[in-house]
Amino acid sequence: MLRRAARPLFFLGVIAIVFGLGRYHAARESYEFTNSFRFAWEITYGFLLVLASYGAGLPDLARTRKQAITSAVLAPAAAALGISGVQLLTGDALLPRLVVFGTAVLMVPWAILCTMLARGGRLRAELRDRVVLVADEADAMALRDELVAAPERPAVLVNHLLPDDARAADSKSKPLTELVISCGANLVVLDRAAIVEPTILSQVAALHEHGIRVRTLSLFYEQWLGKLPISELERVSLLFDIREVHGGRYIRVKRMIDVITSVVGVAVLAVMIPVVLVGNLIANRGPLWYRQIRVGKGGHLFTMLKFRTMRPSDGTDTDWTQASDPRITPFGRCLRRTHLDEVPQLINVLKGDLSIVGPRPEQPRYVEELVEKLPFYDLRHLVRPGLTGWAQVKYGYAGDERDALEKLQYEFWYLRHQGLLVDARIVGRTVRSVVGTEGRGR
Repeated sequence: MLRRAARPLFFLGVIAIVFGLGRYHAARESYEFTNSFRFAWEITYGFLLVLASYGAGLPDLARTRKQAITSAVLAPAAAALGISGVQLLTGDALLPRLVVFGTAVLMVPWAILCTMLARGGRLRAELRDRVVLVADEADAMALRDELVAAPERPAVLVNHLLPDDARAADSKSKPLTELVISCGANLVVLDRAAIVEPTILSQVAALHEHGIRVRTLSLFYEQWLGKLPISELERVSLLFDIREVHGGRYIRVKRMIDVITSVVGVAVLAVMIPVVLVGNLIANRGPLWYRQIRVGKGGHLFTMLKFRTMRPSDGTDTDWTQASDPRITPFGRCLRRTHLDEVPQLINVLKGDLSIVGPRPEQPRYVEELVEKLPFYDLRHLVRPGLTGWAQVKYGYAGDERDALEKLQYEFWYLRHQGLLVDARIVGRTVRSVVGTEGRGR
């Protein structure tokens, strides 16, 4: 509860500080607060503060007190510098100094307080969700690593049993029940082998009556980790509706949002081109554009546009691109770090090749390899690929087939949960990833 409340409480506090100082200044200087031109700029400043704070990971991503303090100082400072830069460019005092710098100062203790609140809620949640897993060793090791990495809901794996060890040898034997009680666990997770064993189910039924929650391994991955386990991908590949295939209203609204966003983005692209041309002359000599064939919805091939970030290819480069690829030029590295090389793909969005949110499109030769090895891989082509996606914000860069399989687990989760709210969530996390320079997807 604390962790969930920390984020809305923080952002409401930020807005309250901005408008509170604005109203105070209006009363002191005797002008109408809401009718003043400053009111619109205070809304803009509030938006910048929220965006900078979200990008810095406030209030719920800081793991230590030092990270909390650093983020609490840097986020309002960045927003204050941003609005000050706008004022310099316009040559007008759009906002009083009291509002700009007063907000930046007051936000620091508020951000630290909310971050500590979120962190305390996370630690309590980890103690609350104590998991006993009934599965093989490989699943136990994988789950333990996943819970440490980046879970959607915090939990800790306190112990696990092999399905054979969890079975009851006789009416008095209750190995699973005894383990759950001794560990103080409140959640039991069962793999497929455990689900079909009657003596395990009888123990779980008794535990459930006493308030212990029970999940299948697949459902636990879905709810706590935001992915589907590899072992379940083929089995569940046709066992759910896909909104883009089965929901006509969703695809219409999504396309409308794509068109509006891409029109604005193409205008930004037109402004960027001269800047990128100058950068190319200095440290990235060669063509402006990078064109590559990718596989889109329904297996349709299209040419994806990017700003070129690597030395011009002679056609012999066939390896997967690596995050620190030696072929990347100095200016290209800057474009990649800021994700500005992706902006030309808004042309593909406008044309309908891409959506803003969806699985990232792959090259045809990689798709052929992966479809051959993973018969269910082609299911991702039932929806329009995207500029960003759930796999990108959760996993990041795919450098080989193993990474592609890992990302596919997140893409299946997206196919299963696709909707406007999920899309908005992914866009928000993408903003945080870009501002915080976390990772990079293919």
